[in-house]
Amino acid sequence: MPKNARLNGCLDEIELGFVEREATPKLLMKLSIQLHLAGLSLSNTVSILEIFGVDRARSTVHNWVHKADLQPADGRSPNHVAVDETVIRLNDEQYWLYAAVDPESNELLHTKLEPTRTNVLAHSFFRELREKHDVDDAVFLVDGATPLKDACNRHGLRFRYEKHGDRNSVERVFREIKRRTSSFSNCFSHAEADTADDWLRSFAFAWNQLI
Repeated sequence: MPKNARLNGCLDEIELGFVEREATPKLLMKLSIQLHLAGLSLSNTVSILEIFGVDRARSTVHNWVHKADLQPADGRSPNHVAVDETVIRLNDEQYWLYAAVDPESNELLHTKLEPTRTNVLAHSFFRELREKHDVDDAVFLVDGATPLKDACNRHGLRFRYEKHGDRNSVERVFREIKRRTSSFSNCFSHAEADTADDWLRSFAFAWNQLI
């Protein structure tokens, strides 16, 4: 599918139900949201708006992204699911990002940001993943992390230890997330956990549209 067709489809799926009174044309609002989620900085995004004669603050675009409440679509039925966890910093605090990816399509299925790493939280992540997608017959690809293997066992899911191979898909996602936050030393600056979690779901939406 041509890239411009994917972009148009993504714009169509961005809902602006939160808008009540906004002078900016909705198409430009959608374009700004998509450009920022695709990797453009807030400063560069508002510069694009200026080309169209629209003057908006970076905070305005930031608010559009979060109010749009974007997240990856439900109802996928993957044959394999790569699951992993990595450290994300919010200001001076350490959080754990859990992510599940379909290695065949590279789509992000689910993300969750948690303040710590425990068997209980891993179990909760898998429960939410099962509620969103048909994954009970999938084979889960995990590394040596005990919480992930324990969660698979508790949910009765088949899993296979895999350090590389198809699990590289989730590593690519983590690399992109950390690249996006590299200017903040892999840290969401001046952000609450809920805001970062919301951004990650929005990122997952854009990632799935553009891969």
